[in-house]
Amino acid sequence: MNRRVVVTGLGWVTPLGRDVDAAFDALLGGRSGLALHRVGTGEPSYEVVAGICREFDPVAEFGKPRSNQMDRFSQLGLAAALDAWSMAGLEHLSPEARETVGVHWGTGVGATATMDRGYQDLLVNKKARISPLSIVLGMHNAAGSHIALALGLGGPCSTHSVACASATMAIGQAFQAIRAGSADVAVAGGSDAPFGLGSVAAWKSLQVLAEGDQASAPRACRPFSADRAGLVLAEAGAALVLEDYEHARARGATILAEMLGFGASCDHSHLTKPFQDGQVRALRAVLRDAQLMPKDVQYVNAHGTATQEGDPTEIAALRAVFEADAAALRVSATKSMHGHAMGAAGALEACITVMSLRRQRIPPTAGCEEVDVSCQGVRHVLGVGQDAADLRVALSSSFAFGGSNAVLALGQPG
Repeated sequence: MNRRVVVTGLGWVTPLGRDVDAAFDALLGGRSGLALHRVGTGEPSYEVVAGICREFDPVAEFGKPRSNQMDRFSQLGLAAALDAWSMAGLEHLSPEARETVGVHWGTGVGATATMDRGYQDLLVNKKARISPLSIVLGMHNAAGSHIALALGLGGPCSTHSVACASATMAIGQAFQAIRAGSADVAVAGGSDAPFGLGSVAAWKSLQVLAEGDQASAPRACRPFSADRAGLVLAEAGAALVLEDYEHARARGATILAEMLGFGASCDHSHLTKPFQDGQVRALRAVLRDAQLMPKDVQYVNAHGTATQEGDPTEIAALRAVFEADAAALRVSATKSMHGHAMGAAGALEACITVMSLRRQRIPPTAGCEEVDVSCQGVRHVLGVGQDAADLRVALSSSFAFGGSNAVLALGQPG
C-alpha cells in the first residue's frame, strides 16, 4: 500500500529574497525581482534583464574557505537546503536516522561560473594550468553532494539534469521513494546560476531572451501576454523536505502540504519546440497518479516562460485535459516576477505552490495586461494575488527543452 507523503520544510534563495514569507508576499503583490545585469567585464560582455539573488553573500553564509569549494549553483542549493531542513525541525535527527535520508537534486546547466573561469584562464590569460578544483566544483552532482555532506545524509544522492524540468523530476523521484517505503525523509530541489559569459552568449544566440532598459526590466517577462517578448534568465536555489506522513506526525512536525502525485512524459518530437501531446500525457499522468479528476484541481502554477510558442502550447494542453473545467481553472506564471531559474525553476515553483495552499492565496502573472487570444480559455490570475478560500489541490508544471515534461500535484494537508 502506498504511503502518504507530506512537505515539512521549504527553503529558497531567490531574486525576491530569501525569507519565505516575505518573498511570497512580494509575489502576491505582483512585485518583480528582475533588473538589468551585466555579464562579463571586458569584451565581449552583455547587459541582460535577469533575476539575480543580490542579497545572497556566500562568504558571509559559509565563510571564505568553504564558499571557495563551491560554484555559485552549489552555494545557492546548499543555502536553500539548510533552510528547508531547519524549517522541518530536523536539526536533532540522529546520525543513525540520517543514514537513510536521501538527496534528490536538479540542475540544468550546473557550474557555468567555474567553466567560464577555466576557459578564461586557459584561452585569455594563457595560463598553462587551471584550478585543480575545477572538476569538483564543476560536476553537476556537486550541489547535491554538498547538501549530503553538510547534513550527514547517507541515503541515495542523485542529480537530475533534464533542462527546465530537472528539479521537478528530482522532487518526483523523492516522492516516489518515500511513497514506496524506501525512505522516511528526503531533501529534494534544484539550483542553477546560468550567468557564465558563454552560457548567456548561447542564450542570446537562440534569440528567445526578453530585452529591456532599466525602466522596463521589471516587466520584461510577460507570460501569456499579447505583447510577450521572451524569457528572462534567473538564478535560484530551492528545496523541500518530503516526509512520510506517519513519520512527520509522530515527531510533531508542522505539515505544510501533501504531495499527491507525480507525472512525467517525453515529447519525442523536437529538441526545443514544445509539443502539446507530450504535455497532455504528463498532465493526465499526474492526475491518474494522484487519483484526481480535472474538476478536483483549482490552480496550476504554469511553466509559463513568455515565449511565443511555449505559452500557447501549455494553455492548449490544459484546455485539452481539463475540457469543460478549464474555464474555471486558475492559472498563473510566477516566472514573470522571479525569472526562469532553469533547473531550479520546478523546485522554486513547487515551493510557491505549497505557500499558495498554505496561505490560500494565488500569486499572479505580473506584467500581463492583455492575454493573447492563443492563451485564452482558462482563468488567468493577473495583476496582484487573489484570495482562494476554496484552494485544495494545485499542480506545478515544468516543460523543458529536450521534451522532458514533469508535473507535481500538491494538496492541503488533511
